Amino acid sequence: MFSTLSQYNRIMARPVLFFMLAGLLAAAACTPQTPPQMPFPGGTLLPYNTSTPSTTPDQPEGLALLETPLPTPTPFLYEVQAGDTLGGIALKYGVSLDDLVAANPDVSPNNMSIGTNLRIPSNPANPSGASTPTPVPAPVQQVVCYPGSDQGMWCFVLVMNDTPDFLENLSAQVTLLDGDGEALASAPAISVLNILPPGTALPLVVAFPPVVPSDAAPLARLLTGIRLAPGDERYLPAVVHNTLVQVDGTGRTARVSGQVRLPPESRAANTLWLAAVAYDRSGWVAGVKRWQATEALAPGDSLPFTFLVSSLGGEIDHVEFAVEARP
Repeated sequence: MFSTLSQYNRIMARPVLFFMLAGLLAAAACTPQTPPQMPFPGGTLLPYNTSTPSTTPDQPEGLALLETPLPTPTPFLYEVQAGDTLGGIALKYGVSLDDLVAANPDVSPNNMSIGTNLRIPSNPANPSGASTPTPVPAPVQQVVCYPGSDQGMWCFVLVMNDTPDFLENLSAQVTLLDGDGEALASAPAISVLNILPPGTALPLVVAFPPVVPSDAAPLARLLTGIRLAPGDERYLPAVVHNTLVQVDGTGRTARVSGQVRLPPESRAANTLWLAAVAYDRSGWVAGVKRWQATEALAPGDSLPFTFLVSSLGGEIDHVEFAVEARP
């Protein structure tokens, strides 16, 4: 068990067939600030019957090497200093204030703490001369996209942390290509949680608005990823236990339930997120949902959860969990 950072408990649970109501897929991305309650771009997501991967992904498909040019330059991170304002930071790096706010939806312009990491949208001119850091080389295990009923497309980039350290602020650039290899659209995919612990994997998620051809091929490149220093006190050692996964008769929606617990020696958690990642029978990410607690969790106590997670692809085979708790 990790004693100084958030302890994640990723549990594989085999489904129990049970008829439930169909659910919606929604998720959210974050930075270390207190997050708003908002879904990933795209709002309500309805599953759409289409071709899905049929083999277990031994090698990542649609992965671009770091030196491969993509339409959007890599953003970089800036640590807020005393006296900084969003307007001043935007002016310093030659980006618009609207773009800076859009790149950091969880940061309040009137309540920025010193040390907060801001994503700076890339400006090819880079007037500040700041370097663009190379992301931690976390392996991309798979890249998979699913057309939606609205003719948009959702893409999942599954990233594995094979380092001994916790990783933070993971993102990837996803580009959709047509049959001739020409770029149709490009957008950043972001993680459902702030942190990825050692030995675990979580999907980065991006929703492309309509209209996207159903046969568009994804290409992904890791953009950002930071190693956390040992002893970071922003995260608490929460664990998940007593999980249950109940899949409905269609195999496309599952009700998940269980409890999140903090050890007695921990501080209280005022922010608590839980990610449920649904996988199909071939091991591909099929859907993801992030749940947020509406009450604080005291040290030594447990908090129950129950919510729905839906598949955009094949039938749900199992669900894995990851939890993040902050004071």
